[in-house]
Amino acid sequence: MGELISVKESYDSEKVAVDTFGVKVHVEWDPQAAVTPMGQLPFFIEFLKVSGLFEKFIETCPLKYTSPNAPEVRDVLGTMVMSFLAGDNRYAHISSIRFDGVNPGLLGMEKVVSEDAVRRALLSIDEEAGVQWLDSQLRLSTDAAISTGSWIMDIDTTVKCLYGKQEGAVVSYNPRKPGRPSHNYQSCFMGNTRLALSMEVNPGNRHTAKDIMPSVWDYYDNLSPEKRPFIIRGDIFLGNEGFISQAETRGVYYLTKLRQPM
Repeated sequence: MGELISVKESYDSEKVAVDTFGVKVHVEWDPQAAVTPMGQLPFFIEFLKVSGLFEKFIETCPLKYTSPNAPEVRDVLGTMVMSFLAGDNRYAHISSIRFDGVNPGLLGMEKVVSEDAVRRALLSIDEEAGVQWLDSQLRLSTDAAISTGSWIMDIDTTVKCLYGKQEGAVVSYNPRKPGRPSHNYQSCFMGNTRLALSMEVNPGNRHTAKDIMPSVWDYYDNLSPEKRPFIIRGDIFLGNEGFISQAETRGVYYLTKLRQPM
């Protein structure tokens, strides 16, 4: 599908109708134009409305304002969602969507807030409450997939190089850029689908199995028996007695690489 060129109110059944949080619109596009992320956003907004995911995202958010001059929670979260979908990876990039005159209204927003408003909003959220909120939303979107039958849980870690003074930036194991501070991303995926189930960001010096296993078993233990994976797969860092003994205690099959003694 090419780039979106017009969005407007419509009640014509012969048009491509999209039901949004604002008004029902019809979409026209140029099949010869280049595709951009924001051009397809009206269709994703319809999915967010039909599924109810965006409303639950807002309703369960622990962000609360008391000042009458504060922005609406919907505007803050909507700005973040639009920024993510546009491919932004820094707060400053939010300025690129500040003058979007179409998509904010389709999300039911009044305006796109500034990058400073987003920063202040995230700082005001209690860390524990924020983690529980995001984990619950992620599980809400993956529960249906893991309920379909036997599946495989893949566990992996990724070293992310850091530039600046981010929290948790520690010099440790970094095979590509030794000496560079980093974060360690511990992730669980549904095998063969690459569907992300959980993610934990640790300081760069917390990359061993003993640092990773608590979050892995916390996710596993909170699953109902019928939703638990048939087997857990991991790289060589999980091929140790600590992980193996806990897996066998729970009666779950596992597959890891083992380091052969010299």
